[in-house]
Amino acid sequence: MKSEELYSRDEKIIADCMKIRLFPITMKKAYGATITDVDDQEYVDFSANWAVANTGYSHPKVLDAVNKQMSLSSFASPASVVTEPTVALAEKLAELAPGSFEKKVWFGLSGSDANDCVAKLVPLATGRPRLISFFGAYHGQTMGSLSLSGHTAQAKFIGSGNVVKIPYPYCYRCVFDKTPESCNFTCLDFLENAVFTSVSPPEDTGAIIVEAIQCDGGDVPPPDDYMKKLKQICEKYGIYFIVDEVKIGIGRTGKMFGIENYDVEPDAIIFGKPIASGFPLSGVVGRKNILDSVVAGHLFTTGGNPVSAAAGLATLDIIEEEMLMKKAEEMGNYMIERLLEMQKRVALIGDVRGKGLVIGVELVTDREKRTPGGQETAMVCYQAYKKGLIIFYVGLHSNVLEITPPLVISKDEVDHGLNILEGALTDVQNGKISKEEIARFAGW
Repeated sequence: MKSEELYSRDEKIIADCMKIRLFPITMKKAYGATITDVDDQEYVDFSANWAVANTGYSHPKVLDAVNKQMSLSSFASPASVVTEPTVALAEKLAELAPGSFEKKVWFGLSGSDANDCVAKLVPLATGRPRLISFFGAYHGQTMGSLSLSGHTAQAKFIGSGNVVKIPYPYCYRCVFDKTPESCNFTCLDFLENAVFTSVSPPEDTGAIIVEAIQCDGGDVPPPDDYMKKLKQICEKYGIYFIVDEVKIGIGRTGKMFGIENYDVEPDAIIFGKPIASGFPLSGVVGRKNILDSVVAGHLFTTGGNPVSAAAGLATLDIIEEEMLMKKAEEMGNYMIERLLEMQKRVALIGDVRGKGLVIGVELVTDREKRTPGGQETAMVCYQAYKKGLIIFYVGLHSNVLEITPPLVISKDEVDHGLNILEGALTDVQNGKISKEEIARFAGW
C-alpha cells in the first residue's frame, strides 16, 4: 500500500525529535473535516491536526486570499517592511481582544516563539525577573517556552531558573486531594501563602502565564471562578496576568478568545495554531509597554509575513461570517452529551470535560481509583484510525482522548466519528487490540 511505503520512508529519514506518531496516517488531500490518505482512504478528523484547522482544510476563502497576496508579493519581512495585510490583521486582533488599555501586536511563526516573546520581554518590561506558570502546561518547544512548560514532553530539558510552577486546577486529579465541593480554591491559597512567601516573592514576579483551558496537560477547563480569582491576586500584587490561547483561541471555545468565557481581561493573550488556517503565524496581543519594551528584541524575518497575514484576515472573516463560534458551542455541547451517554456503557471512560470544541475524554482502568489508562488510550486512537477516525491523545499520563475537530464539522460527521470512537473503545475494553499493534508508535 502507498501509505505503508510512504510511512516507512518517513521512519528512515525524518528525525524522531519532531514526531508524535500515534498511527501510520498519511495525507494526500483534505477538505472541511475530511482527510484522504495516499491510498484514497477517507477519515473523519476529530483533531484538526492539533487544533490548527479551525476553518476546516482548504477553505476556498483562505486559498483565495493567499493566492491574491501571492500575486502581489510572495514575501516581505515585517521586521523592516510595512505591508497592508500585516497591519490590518494587527488592528483586527487588537480590536477583538478583551481589554480597554492601549494594545500592540507582535507576530511570529509558532506558539513556541510567541510564548518565548512573553518569557523574554516581561522581566525586561517590569524589572521583575521571576515568572509563574503551571504544572501540566504546554507552552512550546523553544528554550523560553519549554521553561514555562510543566509537561512531560519537556521534562527532560533544563529550562530557565526564573520560572516557578504551581498546580493547575485539575479537579479530577486534585494534587491537594480536594473535591470541588470542599476545595475553596486551595490551589490559590497555596500560591499566595506558600509560593509568594518562599520561592517567588510577588515584588519579584513579573507575570503569571496560564492556559485558559490546559490542553496538552489533559484538556482541563478551570472552575468557573478560578480565572477571576487568579486575576484578582495578580492585581493585588501588580503582577501581569497573561493567557496562552495558542490551541484554544480563535473561536474554538465558543468565544473568539477562551478567556472571554470567564469574563476576565488579561494583560496579554498569546495566540497561534489556527490564526492563519495552517499558514505559519503566531502572535501576542497585549499591553503596549510590554511589547514596546525593547527595539529588535524578539523578531523573526518571516514572522507576520503578508501571505500568512492575508490567511489570518480570511480566517477571522470566516469565523465571523459562518458563525463558527456559535457552532462550536452548540456542537461541543452535543458531543459532550453524547460522550456522557457513552460513559454509561464504556467503563474505560473516567471523565468527560470541555468547552466548545475542545473536549477531553480521560480513560482509566479503574474508575474508583482513577488509574490512568495510558496504553489503552493509545490503543483506542490506533483502532479508531483503522476504522476511519483521526483522534489524538494528550495528558500527563497520556490517557486523555482529545477532541478538537474543525469548527466546520457537520452533525453527520460528528455522529459518524462518535460511533467509530465507541466501537474502538469497546474493542479495547474487550481486549481485541494487542500491545504489539501499537509498539512502533511512540506517541507522547
